Amino acid sequence: MKNKLTHIEALSKIAGTGAPFVAITMVESTGSTPQDAGSKMLVDETGLIHGTVGGGKVEHRAIEFAKSMIDDVSRNRQIVDWHLKRDIGMTCGGLVKLFFEVYNRRDWHIVVFGAGHVAQSLIQLLLTLDCRVTCLDPRQEWIDKIENQKRLTKICTPKLSQYAENLSSKDFVVCMTMGHSTDRPVLECIFKNNIQPAYLGVIGSKSKKAAIVRELKEGGIDADLASQFICPMGLPIGSNQPAEIAISIVAQMLEQRDAGKETS
Repeated sequence: MKNKLTHIEALSKIAGTGAPFVAITMVESTGSTPQDAGSKMLVDETGLIHGTVGGGKVEHRAIEFAKSMIDDVSRNRQIVDWHLKRDIGMTCGGLVKLFFEVYNRRDWHIVVFGAGHVAQSLIQLLLTLDCRVTCLDPRQEWIDKIENQKRLTKICTPKLSQYAENLSSKDFVVCMTMGHSTDRPVLECIFKNNIQPAYLGVIGSKSKKAAIVRELKEGGIDADLASQFICPMGLPIGSNQPAEIAISIVAQMLEQRDAGKETS
């Protein structure tokens, strides 16, 4: 991104990519400082992308501070007061006050195994919310039916369970593949790797859950662990239309997400 863009133009451009970044503004400057109050800078996970708050050591510190904020979900906005000699190690003895604000960091990540009719409706609905979605399916033609969006990652792979090895405790996981024989390997991988997603749901009925639990136990999964997933998933509302099923699932995930916030 070239510096001939104005700050607003650059901010709008990077915001449109969906990538997380930090906007930095020098709120105050006192004494001998390399930039005046009002100077601005944009930083993403790779470093400086536009503007400056002074160059040299103060800018390097600001870039590293901004990158650390992107990695720390507890910090969205922060004001710092730095004495350039004492805190930064510069020869000039001025003071700067900087305001850091994180944009585009979406911490709610939903992983959807399957790209069928209900998954299509679910993903369309999820992407109206402030979240990131990853969808996996072995069928390229179904993956292609989902419109490309900045906050959506589409993966066509025959090895769904292999991706499951990389899930984390923060992920919301939905299994709605072609059937229980393709849902079960995903669950088995999750349980064998001792992964405890924030939400783990499987589309289907109580009888489907009983069959999957039985097969998981036969495959060596502990009996208590084998049943630790929601099936049927979604709140008991609506009809069997894909869009209404999607609404019931999203409502349940929101309920669980926000319950987690209250207890954290």
